Amino acid sequence: MSTKYKASNPDGAYFITITTVEWVDLFTRSNHKDLIIESLKHCQKEKGLEIYAYVLMPSHLHMLCRAVEGFKLSDIMRDFKKYTANMLIRQIKGEPESRREWLIEVFSKACDHLKRGQEYKVWQDGYHAKEAFSNSFVFQKLNYIHQNPVEDGIVARAEDYLYSSARNYADLESRMEVVVIPSS
Repeated sequence: MSTKYKASNPDGAYFITITTVEWVDLFTRSNHKDLIIESLKHCQKEKGLEIYAYVLMPSHLHMLCRAVEGFKLSDIMRDFKKYTANMLIRQIKGEPESRREWLIEVFSKACDHLKRGQEYKVWQDGYHAKEAFSNSFVFQKLNYIHQNPVEDGIVARAEDYLYSSARNYADLESRMEVVVIPSS
């Protein structure tokens, strides 16, 4: 089994990315985005997730984070993905969603190759973790995270994107608290 993108240092901070299957632009609706934010808050409060930066893009989530002592990042990500996948499917089925049939079909077909009897798969496998091994790496990833919506043309300025910690770093009202990394 490859350890290339695994969180192997229990004390380390990591740049992680989790992506929807087929890179589906699922996070275009406020209800889906808010579910992810509320789930991250739960992980912060109850599961030992310390978040330094994040951005929720239409098809993926980037974070700079770590698990506090006594918790494992792999367990946190496993539980987060399982819970949010179930809740997202529930939202898609139960709330107004113009793409309902298509989304359900994509998430269902993503299970075709699985041996276990899973009905829907929302997230790609893993959580693509890269250890934050230096200050320069941390600040490069911090900039990458915050500039992602700008590069994607969603906003002109990073701090204008509501689902990003760029707002925390700009001292603006934000959806979720993070541990702000001082710039010097």
